[in-house]
Amino acid sequence: MKPLTPEDFAVATGVSRETLSRLEAYAALLERWQSRINLVSGTTLSDLWRRHILDSAQLYPLVPDPGGQLVDLGSGAGLPGLVLAAMGIPHVRLVESDKRKATFLREASRAMGLTTDVIADRAEAMSPVRANTITARAFAPLPRLLALAEPLIGPETVLVLPKGRSADEELTDALRAWTMAAERFPSLTDSSGVILRLKGVSRGTSS
Repeated sequence: MKPLTPEDFAVATGVSRETLSRLEAYAALLERWQSRINLVSGTTLSDLWRRHILDSAQLYPLVPDPGGQLVDLGSGAGLPGLVLAAMGIPHVRLVESDKRKATFLREASRAMGLTTDVIADRAEAMSPVRANTITARAFAPLPRLLALAEPLIGPETVLVLPKGRSADEELTDALRAWTMAAERFPSLTDSSGVILRLKGVSRGTSS
């Protein structure tokens, strides 16, 4: 498959020229920093715009309150949090315990002209704050992720989570200890993947 170009990405998502410029600045910085720290798998760099940027951008239409507080757990290279911030979500908190990656997130935010809140700490150590939306990409299996995110989850919180082929198994495991309404959306970038949108998440089962 031919690598996705920035122009292809713009056609697929309908983003503005300003948003595309921010994401081009991000892609260039990520490629420069990749030689110093392992931000993404090196084998994916040849198709960066599909494997990482489009993979993150596809979450945007599933965020129910784009003006609310979005918390991205285990943000790593800023995927999906920085991409979603570039697309117009104004209040994004990036949680990343690796200090080098947190430094990258701050530098990338500046280069993109964004204002984000970078928390250089583990998810379970951050100050509790109710999030409108929680995202996490390749962070933890769903039961573990929910346990870490519990202090951030309020009655209206929605979790938007890209998952691979283990999504159904993870959801089954999570439902042993949690109640939630789960929606599944096909991934635009991974034929075996789905995006889970979880609402009404609370500890305890309905039985």
